[in-house]
Order: sequence, then C-alpha cells, then structure tokens
Amino acid sequence: MGLFDKLAGWLGLKKKEVHVLCLGLDNSGKTTIINKLKPSNAQTQDIVPTIGFSIEKFKTSSLSFTVFDMSGQGRYRNLWEHYYKEGQAIIFVIDSSDKLRMVVAKEELDTLLNHPDVKHRRLPILFFANKMDLRDAISSVKVSQLLSLENIKDKPWHICASDALKGEGLQEGVDWLQGISYVILL
Repeated sequence: MGLFDKLAGWLGLKKKEVHVLCLGLDNSGKTTIINKLKPSNAQTQDIVPTIGFSIEKFKTSSLSFTVFDMSGQGRYRNLWEHYYKEGQAIIFVIDSSDKLRMVVAKEELDTLLNHPDVKHRRLPILFFANKMDLRDAISSVKVSQLLSLENIKDKPWHICASDALKGEGLQEGVDWLQGISYVILL
C-alpha cells in the first residue's frame, strides 16, 4: 500500500480528488518522491529527469490524486504559476546537499509565496529536505533557516528530512498532511 493510500485510509475519504503541486529545483528528487508515494504496483523502476512537467494521476482505494511534477530547470519554472489555482497542497523539495543553490531555492519559494494565486490561500506546504543520505547534506533545521521558513505565518507548513531513494522521511510528511487534511480538501 502506498503512502497516499494510507493517507486516504486515515482520512476516511471516498474517491475525492486532491491536486498536489510538487515543486523544487532540478535534481532535488521530486520525481523520485512522487514515485515512492504512489502505490507500490504503480511505481516505476527507472526515474528520469522531468522536462517541462508531467502530470501523474493515480488512484488509491479512497482517493484520486493528480500530482503536478514540475521541472525545476530554470527555463521551465515559469510554468509553475499556471497550476497554482488548481493546487490544494504543495510539496516543495530541496536538495539539502546543494548548498550553492540554496539561495536560488529560497528565491523560487519567495516567488511562489508572493504569487497572487498562492499568497492569500492557506495552502499547506510540505517541505522535504531531501538527499539526507549524502555526506554534504545539511540538516533540515539548517535548510529551514536558510529558506527563512519561520517567516511563513499564513500557511501551515512542515519540513521533513528525507532520503527519497530509500523512502525515509516520506511517511512523516504524509502523517503531517493527514493531520491538516481539512485544509487540503477545502
């Protein structure tokens, strides 16, 4: 059973559709995380970088998910805003070992948070400080500080240390989303 399936079971939902935006810079692990969150029979073995964007639709026993996996390459980031209105939750993935581009990740997050389609909505944002298995990775606390997450006052948010390849930390994120489910499905 996939993590989204477990979330649906905990929520007691019957075939509701949830639109989740998965954003972050290129090579942060977005596609790998989405793959791990899908039911095991829907997971793919070969993960390739997303060019432009892909839309993943899959069903669990209780929910129908539409996940927008948006490329993090600079030339495609302007596509993100076309999907903000549809989003009911955001997963923002950060490569915690890429210290050089942490400033770029913060700029993109600030742009997202200030967009008119996001700014005045209480969209829950789940942050994955990914690639914690790498030697150069910084802690999720440090990632939170570098991204100034403490300044996000008008949206529920949570940060989880994760290793998408092993699936570590993903369950914590799903548990958090489950806890604020009333916000997601408004």
